[in-house]
Amino acid sequence: MNAILLIDIGSTYTKVTAVDLDAPAICGTASAHTTVDTDVTDGLGKALAILEAQTGIRDFSDRLACSSAAGGLRMVACGLAPSLTEEAARMACLGAGAKVIRSFAYKLTETDIAEIEALCADILLLVGGTDGGNEAVILHNAELLSRAAPAFPIVFAGNRNAAARCRELLSDRELIITENLMPRLEQLHVEPVQEHIRALFLERIVHAKGLSKVADTTSLPLIPTPSAVLLATELLASGTKERSGIGELLAVDLGGATTDVYSMARGNPTNADIILRGLPEPFSKRTVEGDIGMRYSVQGILDAAGIEIIAEDAGLSVEAVLDMTASLLQNPDSLPDAPECVALDRALASAAVRIGVTRHAGRIERVYTPQGPVFVQTGKDLSHVSHLILTGGAIVHGQGAQTIAQSALFDGKTSDSLRPKQARISIDQSYILASMGLLSQKYPEAALTLMKKEITHHGTHQ
Repeated sequence: MNAILLIDIGSTYTKVTAVDLDAPAICGTASAHTTVDTDVTDGLGKALAILEAQTGIRDFSDRLACSSAAGGLRMVACGLAPSLTEEAARMACLGAGAKVIRSFAYKLTETDIAEIEALCADILLLVGGTDGGNEAVILHNAELLSRAAPAFPIVFAGNRNAAARCRELLSDRELIITENLMPRLEQLHVEPVQEHIRALFLERIVHAKGLSKVADTTSLPLIPTPSAVLLATELLASGTKERSGIGELLAVDLGGATTDVYSMARGNPTNADIILRGLPEPFSKRTVEGDIGMRYSVQGILDAAGIEIIAEDAGLSVEAVLDMTASLLQNPDSLPDAPECVALDRALASAAVRIGVTRHAGRIERVYTPQGPVFVQTGKDLSHVSHLILTGGAIVHGQGAQTIAQSALFDGKTSDSLRPKQARISIDQSYILASMGLLSQKYPEAALTLMKKEITHHGTHQ
């Protein structure tokens, strides 16, 4: 047996997976609470003990790991046009371990600087101006940011003509200058920015207690867990040179603090009469709904869906939902242990999936012009995506996965939404997407084989 160990150290749970490369096959999976407050190797040790008892495997020929134990980098973006700045920043964060918590447009003010300081961001992305275009705004913003506290790192990815002057203005700050995120109008160049954000993420998480010890045992550097999931979904959709993937897909990772949505799809308009508005969408896209989660962000689900909707779906009173969700916030590690708790978890999960996918997918609207009405598409058209994958603790350990999954599909209630109309629903029952992303870095054929085998199909919604 050629055993490989795959480690995912999350903010709540540490998950380990043993893979036999020779078969290939999943030998076993195990998890334990992440001990980020003390030393993450304590929780890892407990998970490994469970795995050894389950499989009898103690020695591994290779180890690979990912982590989100320190949480994602909180990023602020400053640029020109509001919508372009925020969307470009979100795409720059794709799989890099960061999330946009606030974006600012045009010239910053002293009030803006005070708000940035209060946000306690981990990183600031300074963009604005195509190459050879506007310099005034980004130079003004750099001058004000030079006086901001605390001394968060600044990534400059704007008009290259302003780079030298910004270096002078920000000489007392940790400054990273990279290629322009938008060198030409409506053309994004995200890879260099992503590399720098990913490097900052890894630099930060190795300071989590004991995480550097884990990194010393792996054959490749740790990567952010969202990056691992992104690698897995890309591989599953597109395949390898030798084997095809399953085609365009949508994946939802339902967590305790966030709901992450991944789409591997072109998402272009399906009708020649539809006009596409906004920045071009990448084939591989990830969005993070930081206000929606099953435990730490349960209040966000209530706010976004409406407590009456949740209560009706769960068959509970509004008062009962308020009491039970308050208990979840106080005890985020709790699992549903009574029928009413199971019903509430299912209702919350369905709402989180529906909201997350609705925000991720594009939309279409009728716009009236002097030449007559036209249809305008914003974002990706996912209506014809044929595969839907669900993962996450509430899916794997809860009940009603099929019902929850169907919440992601178009229901006719929001006629402008471009969510999938019908899709084959697959459940990541063994919680292996992140580990398969890790495996794909060195053993893509084995990872693809295992995903096709292990992520079981649970029917097609018509």
